[in-house]
Amino acid sequence: YMDELIDILDINGNPTGTRELKSKAHRLGLFHATAHIWLYTKTGEILLQQRGQNKDTYPLLWDVSVAGHVGAGEKIELSAIREIQEEIGLHVEKHDLKKIGVFKSMQKHNNALMDNEFHHTYICELKVPLNRLKKQESEVADLQLLPLVDFERELTDNLRAKQYVPHEHGYYKTIIAGIKSNL
Repeated sequence: YMDELIDILDINGNPTGTRELKSKAHRLGLFHATAHIWLYTKTGEILLQQRGQNKDTYPLLWDVSVAGHVGAGEKIELSAIREIQEEIGLHVEKHDLKKIGVFKSMQKHNNALMDNEFHHTYICELKVPLNRLKKQESEVADLQLLPLVDFERELTDNLRAKQYVPHEHGYYKTIIAGIKSNL
């Protein structure tokens, strides 16, 4: 996996002015920014990505349509646009992205991997059919469109919820509400 330089944030999400490699930030639990983009269709479906089997966190679980680390000095929207292009082969413009929030996430996977992130979260309408997307083989195992109502139901079913990355309940609620208000 690619190690890259990222900007280090303080516990409130403010830039500290220092940069570190992503691997070191994860090892030491330093806060940094990520871009999350949830794609949805006008007919009320949500695009889910199944994480690659070689991911060090949550391999093969279903997650946000597209996500990635914000590179050092990179504008968050540009990072989002770049990740969408890399992971699913889709070109979007800045005005297609609608920011719905910034979510602080602290997940300690083990002593050598602490993911302390601020997820800058966007929704974006998917205007092409699923078969037009080109998944990045190294990162993405699969893609699926799921009706929002089914997604909502699965997240509240303890057994079915296990196939999804365990984001905070409030995070998922905000995503679903954000998409609904744009349908």
